[in-house]
Amino acid sequence: MSAVSGYALAIGQTLLAVALAPGLIGLIRWLKARMQNRRGAPIWQPYLELRKLFAKEVVVSTNASWLFRLAPYVVFASTGLVTLLLPILAVPLPLDPVGDLLVVVYLLLLGTFFLALAGLDPGSAFGGMGSSREMTVAALAEPTIAVAIFALALGAGSTNLGQIVARALARPAEAISPGYLLAFTALFIVTLAETGRLPVDNPATHLELTMIHEAMVLEYSGRYLALIEWAAALKLLIFFTLLANLFVPWGVTTRFDPGSVLLAVVVYVAKLAALAVAVAVFETRVAKLRLFRVPELLSVSFVLALLAITASFLSR
Repeated sequence: MSAVSGYALAIGQTLLAVALAPGLIGLIRWLKARMQNRRGAPIWQPYLELRKLFAKEVVVSTNASWLFRLAPYVVFASTGLVTLLLPILAVPLPLDPVGDLLVVVYLLLLGTFFLALAGLDPGSAFGGMGSSREMTVAALAEPTIAVAIFALALGAGSTNLGQIVARALARPAEAISPGYLLAFTALFIVTLAETGRLPVDNPATHLELTMIHEAMVLEYSGRYLALIEWAAALKLLIFFTLLANLFVPWGVTTRFDPGSVLLAVVVYVAKLAALAVAVAVFETRVAKLRLFRVPELLSVSFVLALLAITASFLSR
């Protein structure tokens, strides 16, 4: 494959991820509504909400600085850049050498950092509360992401995500090893925490005393809020992609003809839908944890990630 075709495919899969992200949120909402015997909004409702927000006027607090206006663009750009580095449809791609575990983790943390600063900037009491909670969750969740994926990197001999997927494709039996299963469980728990899902946060509530993500974005409106909500949906898709392609890599193509790429798109969408069903079922069966219990849950995920590294090291 030529370098031009490789870059085109990398950009194409990024655009696919950006386009699918709001629909993923809509699918989870629709599934939860059906499981609760409600009709629910259509799956494409988040697209309508984004269109409405982009058309609305931006209202900014008089206490807000330039940082408040810059943060939505940094959050969306950093999240979008992560999708450019992920092995979504095919490996290897020209940008795979850049798609290192630490680069992905720190790009995600960059968006979280700027969003937390933006929550503090206007001087809102709820914004400060949400930012404090978000950084607490991030401080516990980000190391778990790195450790869980590092358990896979031990077997691949590299922290490059593309090489981890290529190794799993070459040795599919490793995907059902204890190390992989423990790492998958740890990363799934972190996915719920990092994306503001139950039992860590409730994306459907606006009760100020329990909000984390919503508290930070209360002062945003118009296109700023649209970018933040789109980035939040994209972040959920990123974590789903890590779960789907690092642990269940089948469907990721090593051939670059149109038929193979189209099949990879179909399998990728099917894996996202399966994870959406799993999250929807889980969220309809659990209640939100009290805030001081969240660190205990994330500590469990970190221990599982450490056990995954131990199991991977012993099985080498």
